[in-house]
Amino acid sequence: MAESFAFGIADRVLGKLGSAIIQEVGLAWGVKSELEDLRDTSSAIRAVLLDAEEKQATNHQLRDWLGKLKDAFYDAEDIVDEFEYEALRRQVVALGSFKTKVRSFFSSPISSTAFNLKMGHRVKKIRERLDKIAADKSRFNLVESVANKPVVLSRREMTHSFVRASDVIGRDKEKENIVNFFKQSIDSENVSVIPIVGIGGVGKTTLAKLVYNDERVVDHFPTKMWVCVSDEFDVEKLLKKILKEKKPDENYSDFSMEQLQSHLRTELHGEKFLLVLDDVWNVDSEKWVKLKDLLMDGANGSKILVTTRKKSIASIMGSFPMQELKGLSKEDCLSIFVKCAFKDGEGKQYPNLLKIGEQIVQKCGGVPLAVRSLGSLLKTKKDERDWVAISENKIWKFEQDPDGIMAALRLSYYDLLHHLKHCLAFCSLLPKDCRIGNRDLINHWMAQGLIQAWGENATMEDIGETYINELLSRSFFQDGEEIIPGVVYNFKMHDLVHDLAMCFCTTGIFHTKFSEFFEKLNSRIRSISFQMNNVGPTSKSLVRACTKRFKCIRMLEFSESSFEALPNSIGSLKHLRYLTLSKNKRIKKLPNSICKLYHLQTLLLIRCSELEELPRGIGSMLSLRTLYMTTKQRDLSKKEKGLKCLNSLQDLTVYDCLNLEFLFEGMESLIGLRFLNIYNCPNLISLPPNIKFLTKLEVLAIGQCGKLDFMDGEAEGQEDIQSFGSLRTLWFYNLPQLEALPRWLLCGTTSSTLLHLLISNCPNIRALPEIGLQKFTHLQKLEIRDCPELVRRCNPEIGEDWQKIAHIPVIYLDEEKISSDN
Repeated sequence: MAESFAFGIADRVLGKLGSAIIQEVGLAWGVKSELEDLRDTSSAIRAVLLDAEEKQATNHQLRDWLGKLKDAFYDAEDIVDEFEYEALRRQVVALGSFKTKVRSFFSSPISSTAFNLKMGHRVKKIRERLDKIAADKSRFNLVESVANKPVVLSRREMTHSFVRASDVIGRDKEKENIVNFFKQSIDSENVSVIPIVGIGGVGKTTLAKLVYNDERVVDHFPTKMWVCVSDEFDVEKLLKKILKEKKPDENYSDFSMEQLQSHLRTELHGEKFLLVLDDVWNVDSEKWVKLKDLLMDGANGSKILVTTRKKSIASIMGSFPMQELKGLSKEDCLSIFVKCAFKDGEGKQYPNLLKIGEQIVQKCGGVPLAVRSLGSLLKTKKDERDWVAISENKIWKFEQDPDGIMAALRLSYYDLLHHLKHCLAFCSLLPKDCRIGNRDLINHWMAQGLIQAWGENATMEDIGETYINELLSRSFFQDGEEIIPGVVYNFKMHDLVHDLAMCFCTTGIFHTKFSEFFEKLNSRIRSISFQMNNVGPTSKSLVRACTKRFKCIRMLEFSESSFEALPNSIGSLKHLRYLTLSKNKRIKKLPNSICKLYHLQTLLLIRCSELEELPRGIGSMLSLRTLYMTTKQRDLSKKEKGLKCLNSLQDLTVYDCLNLEFLFEGMESLIGLRFLNIYNCPNLISLPPNIKFLTKLEVLAIGQCGKLDFMDGEAEGQEDIQSFGSLRTLWFYNLPQLEALPRWLLCGTTSSTLLHLLISNCPNIRALPEIGLQKFTHLQKLEIRDCPELVRRCNPEIGEDWQKIAHIPVIYLDEEKISSDN
């Protein structure tokens, strides 16, 4: 049953109505009383919504009432959004004026009487609509209640519990069986298949990983590949995934089927390999035979390990007998539960809770995912009543699954705060089994208004991180992998959690294949993703139709599309927060009207290899927080309202800009910038000197820039000690011209903030400076790769520079971990 999430939407509307900008707008534009009335009505309704949402499961009329409220609040949010948009528009006009900027833009002599009258009428109309719906609330005997605001936690440190893989319990026997099968060969075929079969959540993928990373298996197979198959068994897609595993640096996206099969057979010919096909659902034997035939050129003894829920699939694919994975024993389940529910040794202090825990474990049917979910739920609860409430909940009787897995997941879901429920439900729109990037997910949540900032110091990105951490800690997200420690990481949702999220996903957010007809869709939808078989829309007219029909849209995803230009009508989407055109290899120009998207927070133009330039007025996009771009420009600074005006920008990636020689002056104006990534700009000569004044910058990654040298432009001893101030992670990689670390790194305040330094494939850095890295008292991790002379000098046994780095806790030299005395 889909949840209404009416409380969350009402909460957002009230938050906006109470903001300083809306109150000033109301006063300046003569709609103050109408906005106050709307706020009072919304507040009165919100007070009973939490109780209503709890009771809706058993009351059809209440569900209908909540649905009407949800739609009305969405419309109210759109109206308030338009007030904010108009305020931003007038701010842009004021900032572009030669007159004094102290003058309030609200009192601008721009003719706005018609706008004020129209908006005042709309506010009154939506308030009357809400009043009419609210009049029925007395029929449901609802109780007023107040939701606790989620706590905004401090920023994450370099490491986090989600990256510490838990010990696998109770699968040693199954692992040994499979490892022994790996040593056996079948005379009739070089490549044999071993299927693992079991219900969802029982641990098939975990067992496959356990085997895959076993040292004996690593030594036995020179080539190992892991491919997640999931719902769609598309042979062409699978060939691309397998080849990508074999050669990660190659790009096979444009290969034909003939080219793919030829490359794969060549790559695997005579090689002894292990291929894991995880989460297979295909029952079409012809598709399997087609794929298998292309894998048969491997050396004798090659193996394919398959995980699936269906015995019929195992019988189609398997050469060896299927390995049927049963539920764990009660003892093993209890061990997992205790590990999740208590800190080390803490369980002994709560003997009564342990007894209740045994009853809960018994209901989980031996399924580890269910056990982990409930153990994680109860970790912060030490009151026996909370544990009894889980053990004796009626859901165990009503949920129609004998293994208890969905009942356990639902109980964990119901225990979430309301804002986390909405965020998790949104994740049902993501493809099953995909890896989810933390920053992209947060950008999606922000676009839908699911993250609200509280206080002056916490950004929406920080709050989004706390949301992800909470969902990770409760096992809704799993398999975390760090890319940039403490900053960039990804994770997955178990497909059963994905199914759970789909149960609660509400309408209003819609992803569609571009081949479907717009007239069948509700014009009020707020999110559209156009993609089918890795191909986006090719028609500019289709995009134009989309922008004209869906005026309330918050998110548009046109990734891998192939039209040459966006229509001017894109600028009419006043509510748009998230727009991606990434991987469009034909688009050449963006219309200037795109700069009217004053609410836009995320703009992704990465791998748009033919894009000639950014639009002139990009600096007008005052709300922009994330910008990833690929452009053919030589210089980014020659714009009337350029990048330096983007004061809200948090995350900037400059990627594959092959002609770029200069960034832009005035970078110090990006007062909120926290992440700067510059990659594969082979003609970039230098960075602007003022880059060091980015005081909020936390991550700086620069790579694959063949001509780049850090010319500080300052005489010795004149370095500004105020440079940076927040830098935590610094990566230099594939910079052949770089001969020394920049002085702003060695002499500024970075020495007291930097936690992680990576120097990779910078062969002309032959030694560390005399001052060494001793001043970097907080540096936790140093990695040096493919810098032969520097690695030699840092060797702990013979290196002249060893004492300069010996104080750093974690050191890697050419991927080898070096232990320091500390």
